[in-house]
Amino acid sequence: MAASAAAVAVVADSASALAPELAARWGITLVPMQLEIGGQPVPEADMSLDELVSRLDDGVQTSAPPPGAFVEAVSSALEAGARSAVVLTVGSNLSSSYQSALTASRLVGNDTPVVVVDTGTAAGAEGLVVLAAAHEALAGGSLAQVGARAHLAAGEVRLVAAVAELKYLVRGGRLAAGAARAGEHLGVRPVFELRRGKIRPLRPSLSVAAALDQILSLWRRSIVEDADLHVAALHALRDEDAVVLLDKVRAEVEPVTALIGTFGPVMVAHTGPGVIGLAWWWERRRAPAPALHEHS
Repeated sequence: MAASAAAVAVVADSASALAPELAARWGITLVPMQLEIGGQPVPEADMSLDELVSRLDDGVQTSAPPPGAFVEAVSSALEAGARSAVVLTVGSNLSSSYQSALTASRLVGNDTPVVVVDTGTAAGAEGLVVLAAAHEALAGGSLAQVGARAHLAAGEVRLVAAVAELKYLVRGGRLAAGAARAGEHLGVRPVFELRRGKIRPLRPSLSVAAALDQILSLWRRSIVEDADLHVAALHALRDEDAVVLLDKVRAEVEPVTALIGTFGPVMVAHTGPGVIGLAWWWERRRAPAPALHEHS
């Protein structure tokens, strides 16, 4: 699907983990999150996941895009024919990206309406929210309609993931060192849910297979009748597990949106490699949406 110019531009930070080709196809402008490795700044877009993993012990820091990067993205969209913009960011409790985008919205100028949406989530879950906004924009929706669709998706989307190692969560201050030592002794894989801006630890699993079963069980319990499923299976260097996860979902419900994607370098800097997860939301049926099936 090739995106035509929409009156409402959709801009998102790269924490949304959308492949550049997919973003371009849907008319989405991505603004890179920032990494600092060994004291040197690196835009997330310039760092492959393999390279990031190989350098995790070199001292990796992450930061939000500066306001100027959002201003540049919105200005470019206006030059391409847009008249307003919706800017979507990773959850404000996870990054200062939302505050940076708010600052940018005031710098763009009063003649350009800009709505900034805190998705309250990250990675493929944020990506699903961004795609919902892009779909509304390409369908000719107004600024208010695009913003409302984004807020609807953000309020419904869930991300459940399991990590392979605990030490990276400790480094980022998201897990106490004592709990990490106990978890490593037991050989557990921590499982967590990110929803509406809150990270909730779930029952840990003792293996990858058990973690996948737990994630699928949570998804099954969320099923909404007479609703369309938007889903993304996510991984960090565990492509086969993500394929299995999505295949099991599709064996039970055929999604309207189905993605296999990677957790981006910024998120993996906090979780470590080997993370596997599922993001999804159920949308009450209205006018049929075009199917989207991607492997990124």
